[in-house]
Amino acid sequence: MGTGPATPSVSYPSSPAARDRFVVDRRQPTARHDPWRYQDVIVEDERNADGRVARVATVFLTGRECPWRCVMCDLWRYTVPEDTPRGAIPAQLGAARDRLRGELPPVSQIKLYNAGSFFDPRAVPEDDYRAIARALAGLTHVVVESHPALVGDRVDRWLEALDAPSVHGQSPQLEVAMGLETVHAEALERLHKRMTIDQFVGAADALRRRGILVRVFLLMAPPFVPEDEQHEWLLRSVDAAFDCGASVVTLIPTRTGNGALDALSANGLFREPTLDDVEQGVDAALASVRGRGRLFVDVWDLDRFAQCPECINARRDRLHRMNLEQRILPPVVCEEHLRSTTRT
Repeated sequence: MGTGPATPSVSYPSSPAARDRFVVDRRQPTARHDPWRYQDVIVEDERNADGRVARVATVFLTGRECPWRCVMCDLWRYTVPEDTPRGAIPAQLGAARDRLRGELPPVSQIKLYNAGSFFDPRAVPEDDYRAIARALAGLTHVVVESHPALVGDRVDRWLEALDAPSVHGQSPQLEVAMGLETVHAEALERLHKRMTIDQFVGAADALRRRGILVRVFLLMAPPFVPEDEQHEWLLRSVDAAFDCGASVVTLIPTRTGNGALDALSANGLFREPTLDDVEQGVDAALASVRGRGRLFVDVWDLDRFAQCPECINARRDRLHRMNLEQRILPPVVCEEHLRSTTRT
């Protein structure tokens, strides 16, 4: 009996232009988005630096696609190909805040994630900074995301907008989230982020000199890191992120589905982590923090990593509680999961 057609072998290219083509050519068609409408709003609890739990809203904004073509990214699905129109981001944020007004307890902090970089002027026009700042009135903390290469003068102009006396009485604390991904230098280069570790350190230093908090995203099980070295490099990456002065490190399990990672997976260059991998990595990373800051794991879409449907909810709840309590909790014991992993 035949086994069907073999998966075509791919050779991951070395030049930036060829890597761009590798990523873009493997994308699936995506929906056309309205740049005047936000993608989604979610509200969740998050532990503050002082140990208290805050209600935090994340607004997923719609704007121009990021100019970088990172091999692991799937955020292009939620962007538009043209420049974000002036006034669109303030309109999206205003609509999101209207939606949040009935939240109890009320939202005190907000994350503005635009599937790219807040300091990319083609994604978030600088002329909109003051209007965006006005839409943040009453909040104590705002997080925006950026590629490290864009940390510069536009950060200062955004701070000026937030601090303008005519905007609101008390300026929110600004935090900038940046993706370090991994400190495995070869893997970072092949991720096509076009950034070195030294450049990331420089951007983090520049933010902290301005009194801005730094949040760092790290990948769990990134491609191009040997499988038997994943655990070691995750802990090294967590340590490096806190050495940069990060107040928060968020671990994100790397997932297929963007085309490029599926091609790498089919050819043995990437393996999506299991939920066991995620839990073991989070436990070890949290044990290594030693009070240097807060360590979170992204619990969105954890079902895809689970091998057992019986215990996924309990295991997700455990990780969420660990995010809030910043301590390792007893593992979930599931006989069905033990049987399924034994069979495999």
